Amino acid sequence: MYRKILVPLDGSPGSEKALHEAAELAEQFAAKVFLLHVREPLTAVEYLGYSDPDPKAQIEFGQEVLAQGLQQLKEEGLEEMETVFQEGQPAHTILQYVEQLEVDLIVMGTHGRRGLDHVLMGSVAEKVVRLSPVPVLTVALGSRNKQQQQS
Repeated sequence: MYRKILVPLDGSPGSEKALHEAAELAEQFAAKVFLLHVREPLTAVEYLGYSDPDPKAQIEFGQEVLAQGLQQLKEEGLEEMETVFQEGQPAHTILQYVEQLEVDLIVMGTHGRRGLDHVLMGSVAEKVVRLSPVPVLTVALGSRNKQQQQS
């Protein structure tokens, strides 16, 4: 059913959990997994020097996130995988790679933002779900994890 699965990774616990779910699906369907990390370009405020982004550190972080994801997939027994590091707006870039790689499924974590934080920051997962031409499985850190940790 699924031949190619795209997993956007941002280094968050939600994306790590999504990676585990994607690995299970990939094993079940003998699918190839594509790991994608999107580095957002500098904003105008950052460009003008009002904050101190370190592009080199951002790139190293993204490469490390992808390397850890690749290692996790290997530990889970997968062999068909590929990593992609890209600069751009996350939701747009994810959707671009859906078409470019001809993926069948997106598996991604959510941050679970609510209220004003959600309104101000928006939600990459929400945009992807709304605009994706393929199914999207969103994975959140929910009560199921809390119950497992308490047991």
